[in-house]
Amino acid sequence: MKFYIKKLGCPKNDVDGDYLAGRLVQLGHELVADSEGAEAIIVNTCGFILPAKEESIAEILQFEEQKKRGRIKKLFVTGCLSQRYGEDLQRDIPGVDGFFGLGKIEALIERLDSNLTGGYLVRDPASELTYTSGDIRYVEESYPYAYLKIAEGCDRYCAYCAIPYIRGRYRSRPIREIIDEAQLLASRGKKELILVSQEGSGYGRDSKDGTDIIDLLKALEKVAGVEWIRLMYLHPEAVTKQLIDYLTGSAKVLGYFDIPLQHVSDKILKKMNRRVTRREIENLLEKIRQASAENIIRTTFITGFPGETERDFEELHEFMESFKFNRLGVFAYSPEEGTAAVKMGRRPSARMAAERQDILMSLQQGIAFEKNISLIDKIQKVIIDEIRQGAPAVGRSMGDCPEIDQQVYVKGEGLVVGDIVKARIVMAEGYDLIAEKAGG
Repeated sequence: MKFYIKKLGCPKNDVDGDYLAGRLVQLGHELVADSEGAEAIIVNTCGFILPAKEESIAEILQFEEQKKRGRIKKLFVTGCLSQRYGEDLQRDIPGVDGFFGLGKIEALIERLDSNLTGGYLVRDPASELTYTSGDIRYVEESYPYAYLKIAEGCDRYCAYCAIPYIRGRYRSRPIREIIDEAQLLASRGKKELILVSQEGSGYGRDSKDGTDIIDLLKALEKVAGVEWIRLMYLHPEAVTKQLIDYLTGSAKVLGYFDIPLQHVSDKILKKMNRRVTRREIENLLEKIRQASAENIIRTTFITGFPGETERDFEELHEFMESFKFNRLGVFAYSPEEGTAAVKMGRRPSARMAAERQDILMSLQQGIAFEKNISLIDKIQKVIIDEIRQGAPAVGRSMGDCPEIDQQVYVKGEGLVVGDIVKARIVMAEGYDLIAEKAGG
């Protein structure tokens, strides 16, 4: 059967979709590039915050309408939304043939292969979830990077976050499994591995043998063919001096510090259950900058959290203005049922949270543009993601993660997808850079 997977949400969800696709292809089904040629549609949903939930539901309803019109034969829903709201979805969207919680790959396949229709539901409680993986993974070979999942779940219980209630406790994936998958990805031409989980710095915290994230990074560096390793989602409480030094000095692991801070007001950090103070954040960021001026720091902040006053917001604004992060995103607070934050009482209005978000993003825009201008006439290492006929190649520097950071457009002859080249920056265009391939 021809099938199409509509991927929504984060890279971790994308990897789950690849495990499902790999298994279906192994069984003789055919993965198609878009929904137009599919007999079966699988919507791999996100249920993290309200906008993501709304997007997922809109996609499901759109495909349900196509099924009613006879354009597709079967429709299935998996991922975080069905894990979190399976009963509600089963009741409200009867045109779906099955709702499947996290890790229910074989159950979905069994339903797809059957002649049964109707709102079937199967999932395990979050507390009972095991590591979500597959014996085989589908690998898209058109770009030179791949996301590699190293852990599942979270047990930090930040007050705004529902992930522990959706994906369960933190559980590290065995190193041997990770290395096997990394070797598979390298054999398919992947030059950059992007390590994803709810918290990369927490890897091994649940192990009994003392294994930690540095042990994993050392093992991954030995995988032939991999040239860049990017570690994502570091909790500020868990970033040690040893990890800073390793990321700074490694031959393959990039000095890219993705550390969601969420706020800097001690009052708000405590309410968020972040377990760090502003002073500790400042000390951490200073250590990273002191380790190397080339290190890149990416972060995210939340505006409109319950109890955030104008003074708290101004403190955050002044901190951003002073520190000048390399990469930064801002999100307006989204109240999520079941989390501690929804019981905290008064909070800034949604409108005010959005206004504060816009103010911070405008500030960061100016900072980002200044940093890009400062790179003009400097040499950067760039990985080539895409070759375009009659146009510059599309690439990224070591400071740019796919899909969330900026791009570098490289002019030059003989460029190939997956090349990591030296490029001279000749122009800055907002968030993006224009470069020319340099010799050597």
